[in-house]
Amino acid sequence: HVQLVESGGGSVEAGGSQRLSCVVTDDANEFEWIGWFRPDDKGGRVGVAVIDRDGRTGYLDSVKDRFTISRDGTKNTVYLQMNKLKPEDTAMYTCAADPRKLSCWARSPTDFGYWGQGTQVTVS
Repeated sequence: HVQLVESGGGSVEAGGSQRLSCVVTDDANEFEWIGWFRPDDKGGRVGVAVIDRDGRTGYLDSVKDRFTISRDGTKNTVYLQMNKLKPEDTAMYTCAADPRKLSCWARSPTDFGYWGQGTQVTVS
């Protein structure tokens, strides 16, 4: 039974940094995609950062050059380093994973079958 457990959320001042962790209770290397999502303004979710099995990454335009996603296969953990945080980054951040190979980059919530419970980040 795969579980994704997030941690690292909290309150931070604008301009500050926060690092989120997502521990996968399975071999994280079995997953082709692991990503971080947050709610969008349409009631859905938007991919903030995604990393594939080979370490390639993709980011939401508004977080490029501020956020970095990385994975530590030995710890089955994926990190989201968030720098230069802005109030508009305030959100519940949720980790997601999926083992399927796709013909294109995974960016939609429907590309991910396993989800964590989320961790709240508040920037003021």
